[in-house]
Amino acid sequence: MYRKVAGVLTGAGHRVIAPDLVGFGRSDKPTLTTDLTYERHVDWMSQWLVANDLKNLTLVCQDWGSLIGLRLATAFPDRFARIVLANGGLPTGDPAPNEAFMAWRKFSQETPTFPTSQIIQGGCAKKPLAPEVLAAYDAPYPDESYKSAARIFPTLVPASLDDPSSKANIKAWDVLKTWTKPFICAFSDSDPVTKNGEWGFRKVVPGAETSMHTTIVGGGHFLQEDCGEELANFILQAIA
Repeated sequence: MYRKVAGVLTGAGHRVIAPDLVGFGRSDKPTLTTDLTYERHVDWMSQWLVANDLKNLTLVCQDWGSLIGLRLATAFPDRFARIVLANGGLPTGDPAPNEAFMAWRKFSQETPTFPTSQIIQGGCAKKPLAPEVLAAYDAPYPDESYKSAARIFPTLVPASLDDPSSKANIKAWDVLKTWTKPFICAFSDSDPVTKNGEWGFRKVVPGAETSMHTTIVGGGHFLQEDCGEELANFILQAIA
């Protein structure tokens, strides 16, 4: 997913660390959905962050990368120098997710098969993806038993204040409301789920007031796939 972004950033001399979340990519894939809670993912990534003693980080996050990454940044603010948020958020359940997200959530639970690569392609504005790219997205999941995390993730997004992670996300928002380090937004113009979502952050995060922001033109939900080089070049400008 981040290969285009990483290529530009490493070419400019930066170190890029792109961990596969548990249940995805080359990480282990628990088969029981009950093992895959939002809070466990935050805990696993927190342990990874501390074990590797990562510091002076620029967090670049999108989709679930933001739901988990923003929790890490607010729990370990001394380890992060800045945040770049792209097509993501930190939902608390109030307001409830929009119709586009709820339709996706319903599909994820009702479809008999979970076509990983086609879902990625469906979230892109520039189609079709090359056959080898589609194959790479399918490769980590030989059969449906490997897709527990992908299936359960949509149901873990807080949809009401009664959600188990709602209070923790509200607490993280409280930290963001005092965040004075750079908070940079790079949302795309063609994502029905997160379009204009940057304003929820730009209005309340102090660090966003003096930071550079952009709208990535021609990018769908997975703007790293659609416009990875453009996103990376903007990041280089924003952190220079």
